[in-house]
Amino acid sequence: MSGDGEWFAPKRYGIGFGLPISWQGWAVLIAYLAAVFALAFAFRRNPIQLIAALVPLTIAFLVITARTTRGGWRWRWGGED
Repeated sequence: MSGDGEWFAPKRYGIGFGLPISWQGWAVLIAYLAAVFALAFAFRRNPIQLIAALVPLTIAFLVITARTTRGGWRWRWGGED
């Protein structure tokens, strides 16, 4: 299914990651989404604190996906690579 360090497929068009291609990718995505929902519930009356909690979490998630996307993050035009 995937190599050792490849957890996410690249997007076909644009830059970034697509769907997870390994169980590790799915685990990271589900953990991130669960944390976002938990923080949104916990800080539902404090939007500034919510943003302060989400920013480092999102940055960490994007760093993980950038390092584990097959072929890395780069602009793609829809061709096969």
